[in-house]
Amino acid sequence: MSHIALTTVIALSISTQLVLAQSQEFEMIQIPVGEFMFDAAVAGPEDGDLVIMLHGFPQSWFEYRHQIPILAEMGFRVVAPNQRGYSPGARPQGVDAYVMPNLIGDVLGMADWLGRDRFHVIGHDWGAAVAWYTALASPARVQSIVAISVPHPFAFGEALSSPSGQQASMSGYMDAFRRADAEERFLADDSALLRSIYNGSGNSADETQVYLDLLGSREAIGATLNWYRAMIVQSAMPTLTPIRMPTTYVWSTGDIALGSEGAELTEKYIEGPYRFVVIDDVGHWIPEQAPDQLNEALREHFAQTGRR
Repeated sequence: MSHIALTTVIALSISTQLVLAQSQEFEMIQIPVGEFMFDAAVAGPEDGDLVIMLHGFPQSWFEYRHQIPILAEMGFRVVAPNQRGYSPGARPQGVDAYVMPNLIGDVLGMADWLGRDRFHVIGHDWGAAVAWYTALASPARVQSIVAISVPHPFAFGEALSSPSGQQASMSGYMDAFRRADAEERFLADDSALLRSIYNGSGNSADETQVYLDLLGSREAIGATLNWYRAMIVQSAMPTLTPIRMPTTYVWSTGDIALGSEGAELTEKYIEGPYRFVVIDDVGHWIPEQAPDQLNEALREHFAQTGRR
């Protein structure tokens, strides 16, 4: 019997059921990696090529609700986990627990438990950063990559340090996210700051509640903010190799956090097949704000990449 057949099905919250009833219900499973247990939405045939979808901040697997059915219909086995800090069973204390090598290890551990040597990876926002670094650190395991919003990390670093560019000022919000009182700021006034993010990305009240049910506590939002705090923690990175697998990078002109410089520099760091997709007049939250355009980019990516 496969690992999937042995998994525990998680009961969905009432608010999640209300939203998913409008489209389809995704099976929810738990994936053990070391001492942690990650919640994940899964869909598609169990023998399909594996696609791991990594969400950003402050979201969850739920941000991909418009993309999961499309990939499943294409014959892929789609696994969209709630990452470290977002899954209640994988929420270690301390900033050091959220350094990039640990986040990469989570992805590889999930693929191991799923019984897959190789997989495609899709990531948005912080999920894109993890996707890039997983491909850089373990190129033999990553078949292809789709990065959404966040450019190649070396391109981002180059843009961030550019004295004539805008990325440094656009990334200024990160300092506020690292402050000791950041949790209180996000949760004050009935989570007004969190709500403004979800409402700004075009979510309905029910959809916003799905995120608040998961992240609307000090423990939960604090764990997610530790991703930002861990950025300045020194950690030993694995050996990084060039990106040679098929790569699609999707960026939107209305993104207020990630500018054009890093987006345009990304091609410089790709040695394999590369597509740069620009979505005009859309903000940072591409999977939710421009689902049709993103779905088309995914179809084109996998049409060129191929699948079993």
